[in-house]
Amino acid sequence: MRRCSEPWMLVAVVVVTFAAVLGPMLLVTAHHQSTVSERITSLPRQPMVASFGQFGGYVTVDEKEGRALFYYFVEAESQAASKPLVLWLNGDTLAGCSSVGGGAFIEHGPFKVDGETLVKNEYSWNTEANMLYVESPAGVGFSYSTNKSFYLNINDVISARDNLVFLQHWFEKFPQYKKRAFYIVGEAYAGGHYVPQLAQLIVSSKLKINLKGIAIGNPLLDIQIDANALDDYWWSHGVISDAGYNLLTAVCNASRLVTEGITKSLSPACISVATHLSKELSPAIDYFNVAAGDACPSANASRSGDFDRDDPLRSSLYQALFFGLPQSDTDRNSGQAGRGDRDACAGEYVTEYLNRQDVQKALHAKLVGFPRWSLCRSMKEWKYDLRNRLVPTTDFVRALVKSKIRVLVYSGDQDSALPFIGSRKLLDSLAKSLDLHPTAPYRAWFADKKVGGWTQEYGNFLSFAIVRGASQRTSQTQPKRSLILLKSFLAAKSLPQS
Repeated sequence: MRRCSEPWMLVAVVVVTFAAVLGPMLLVTAHHQSTVSERITSLPRQPMVASFGQFGGYVTVDEKEGRALFYYFVEAESQAASKPLVLWLNGDTLAGCSSVGGGAFIEHGPFKVDGETLVKNEYSWNTEANMLYVESPAGVGFSYSTNKSFYLNINDVISARDNLVFLQHWFEKFPQYKKRAFYIVGEAYAGGHYVPQLAQLIVSSKLKINLKGIAIGNPLLDIQIDANALDDYWWSHGVISDAGYNLLTAVCNASRLVTEGITKSLSPACISVATHLSKELSPAIDYFNVAAGDACPSANASRSGDFDRDDPLRSSLYQALFFGLPQSDTDRNSGQAGRGDRDACAGEYVTEYLNRQDVQKALHAKLVGFPRWSLCRSMKEWKYDLRNRLVPTTDFVRALVKSKIRVLVYSGDQDSALPFIGSRKLLDSLAKSLDLHPTAPYRAWFADKKVGGWTQEYGNFLSFAIVRGASQRTSQTQPKRSLILLKSFLAAKSLPQS
């Protein structure tokens, strides 16, 4: 008996020894060979050795034009092999802002930038999912096009197509995620435009991507409804006077102001309203977080509320409509975010961090065609077709619900640029067009035994939620409530009732 057991003991010792020596290598080879060089060992000033995989690199979406999108991928902290994959897209209210800078390092990534160092984010979304952040379209962040003429006229069709090509090639790099439950989440312009258009393109293309749902925060879906919710919101929060409110409701409403501003066809009536409102809208307020948000002090010194009819989009009115915060091109290019009482200067910290050469090296990122990484690309050097803002995208959302793709629309109730009033009204109208009725009464939902917001469900595939006390960037100002929202959505469960 003893002689027979010795060979087995020897084999056991050999197996254990190899496992100990090759364990880390085996972990790496669990990924496609092409991703090994894109693994991030550690980020500069990272507070700990990550217990999860981090990857950064490029996916070419148009080889002929030299167009490539940069991604930052963070695997789930635990059970990564079974948790879903979430694609996050930023766009800002106007388009052109970074998902890596805004989504990963300001909102819900594993680390946040605190001055010159990184700190662990207790409420990171990678506790619930594998998170993929993509800087899109080309020209945003580290993404680029070697053909610079691409930057002269970017639009929704190009963005959706490039994002789809990105996913196809990304899944080739990470084939183990191809059959994983897949969700697309985004906010503001990305939430209303990038996300539903990409999702519908996935459905119509019949690609084998296991799309389960989309979640869109404070989305721009229909300018006629979203913009015209501004008058009540601004007036009820004391931002504009009775006279300003009456002008907006009786002379030239917000959707008309936006349309005429974008098409550069301002009528005398709208000029008079814009001139009046530009004097009332303070340059020091963060309109993405109207109740509590202040501008970062370093970016607030030279602002003016005056209306310039020769360049109306630079006035405080249009900056509030488009950016949530009156700002110059310099502010936008430097990454001044000014969003949220949690840290008004978060955008500056992130901009400083991502422009460090050691950080770019660790991320496997590079600057192509632009001297610096920017949180939001300047409209002078990168032109997205603003007329896309005027095109409703509710038909894409309607088609997704019909295809049994779950849709969650959520809103931070402190965002005055895209107020929850408009989103709630729009969703109710959308539900009626689909012959969907509320399946439960409109109610409060809870986080830590406190009201986290309010919610309304229309069956299994359409729902609405308000995040109480949150700005447009809900995860920055209400990180725990936002994480509870994500967790419930991914699990296809109602938000907590107590």
